[in-house]
Amino acid sequence: MDTEVTQSPGHLVKGKDQKAKMDCVPIKGHASVYWYLKKLESFEFLVYLRNGKITEDTAMFKQRFSAECPQNSPCSLEINSTEAADSALYFCASSQSTVLHVSSS
Repeated sequence: MDTEVTQSPGHLVKGKDQKAKMDCVPIKGHASVYWYLKKLESFEFLVYLRNGKITEDTAMFKQRFSAECPQNSPCSLEINSTEAADSALYFCASSQSTVLHVSSS
């Protein structure tokens, strides 16, 4: 049984105005997938998918990101047109059920 989330690629470098795609394989049996980004001191929520459908997202996500979680395939997060401000660590997490999301805004 898979006991951890797997993300790829481990490192990604893109120029301005390019597409950037990251994949995530959630723990087997988990229906919820979350994407976050970390910049310096802040840890920001981007999007929550449940059973492959976007359930909650942010204004930042809606502007330039897309995400999908097809059945029996890796989930993905894509930056549609990269900017210098996108330089960050991106994290994927999964869970069997929903987790309370607390917004800092």
